[in-house]
Amino acid sequence: MPAAATGPVPPQFHSRISRIALGDVIHRSARRFGTRTALIEGEHRMTYGELDAASNRFAHHLLGLGLANGDRVGMLCNNSIQMVVAMLGIQKAGLVWVPINTSLAVDAIGYILGHAGVRHIVIDTALHAKPDLRQLLDSSGISPLLCVLDGDVPPDGLPTVPQAIAQGPETLPDVEIASTQLALIMYTSGTTGRQKGVMHSHASVHSVLLSNMVEWGSSPERADVWSAVLPLFHCGQHTVAMSALAVGGSLVVLRGFDPGAMLAAIERHRITVTVGLPMMYGALLAHPQRATRDLSSLRLCVYAMAPMSRSLLLRLLEEFCPNFALASGQTEMYPGATIFETHEQRRRFGSYWGVATLVNEVAVMGDDGDLLGPEQVGEIVFRGPNVMLGYYNDPEATANAQRFGWHHSGDLGKLDADGQLMFLDRLKDMVKSGGENVPSIKVEEVLLRHSSVLNAAVVGLPHERWGEAITAFVTRRPDAPTDFDEAALIAHCKEHLGGFEVPKRVVFLPALPMTSTGKIQKFELRRAHHDHYQGGD
Repeated sequence: MPAAATGPVPPQFHSRISRIALGDVIHRSARRFGTRTALIEGEHRMTYGELDAASNRFAHHLLGLGLANGDRVGMLCNNSIQMVVAMLGIQKAGLVWVPINTSLAVDAIGYILGHAGVRHIVIDTALHAKPDLRQLLDSSGISPLLCVLDGDVPPDGLPTVPQAIAQGPETLPDVEIASTQLALIMYTSGTTGRQKGVMHSHASVHSVLLSNMVEWGSSPERADVWSAVLPLFHCGQHTVAMSALAVGGSLVVLRGFDPGAMLAAIERHRITVTVGLPMMYGALLAHPQRATRDLSSLRLCVYAMAPMSRSLLLRLLEEFCPNFALASGQTEMYPGATIFETHEQRRRFGSYWGVATLVNEVAVMGDDGDLLGPEQVGEIVFRGPNVMLGYYNDPEATANAQRFGWHHSGDLGKLDADGQLMFLDRLKDMVKSGGENVPSIKVEEVLLRHSSVLNAAVVGLPHERWGEAITAFVTRRPDAPTDFDEAALIAHCKEHLGGFEVPKRVVFLPALPMTSTGKIQKFELRRAHHDHYQGGD
């Protein structure tokens, strides 16, 4: 051995030689799958080599603006190839990616930008054109880096992602990135009405990518074609996209869900693995074009956010795809954290989440921190490398979520005699509707702002399309005008909430069920109105 090799090794050498970094996923995939197609969007295709070069150029562009390791870069984009390029460039530059739900109200977007300390943001041209959003960015002093989509015309003088990647070095930036370094802050709705910033390291996200590949049967030789129809700013689609790119698959990027367009994409691009919500699969099954489309390429359909009704699932297995699996997780517990496996789909029906994925553990815990046995009801808890670092700037919430050495999901469940996890209810008053998490208290606060509302409670009720439909139960003030009705209250909500947060229905009651101490009994509302949407309203 040469003498030089026996001396001390610089710390940065250790970091680069053994690090886990999300940007390195594409760097390494490009070395192995360089000419293979990585991204497909309409007529646009990008190989792994082209994606690696484009994201490297964007990373160098960001560093050239003076951004330093650990700086936050916001992203307010809907699905596109340019969004993926920018996201990967942010990671390669050692910066912190802060994706933002594009459906949020402007004040909620402003809160995230301020709370995370974002000074630069990648934003779709069409979103930047909205006066209220542009005013927010201008007043906050945030520099936009526009992401141009087909047909969009960017304003003069503002750089775009295509301009940033038109020139510059194509090599991976020489940036020190530690495996445990903060990689992203992804905001999730909190029960207090304000979003919490969930922090993940490069290693925590990367750990679950390997698990997803194994659980879903993907390999470089299989060369799956994956769908990206859910929003990439959510943890679910982000982890799907990164898993696909890590294993050499092709990712078909769609700018929103349209069942006809989705069926056409499956046939045209021979999609093999797709991920969607139960309501999406229901729409695909019912679409008149389904019978005329060749869907034989599908080998696995993953559904998320909610269990599937027995009747719908059995029809899908017979008429759409022979293999379905339910994957679950949280922003805090990067998905998948549990999987209800394909071979269980015809054996068990109901609110099953299945078993822990290979990367983590799942258990049920009592209030005293003891783990419970089969058929005992308690809180669903997790631990593993895919757990969050914590909530940004909220040590109290972090400590509460990580007490007794486990991550607390806020969900109530039990393990059956075979070790299969069943979801029972939520400890948190969170409604999961159409793939979005909506805190009921946030909607209630808006309802109570109306001068004609005396009291309000919001719950999620079972709905075939939405999974859970946001439903408001309201009592009127005695002096409320006679024309105060459901339409007026929904119009009021639309002024103050994002579109996905607005109640699907408002039910007026003479009184809300309460305990002797004046607390609203939401479980009574759920029980009494469980079948409210049975007719498909």
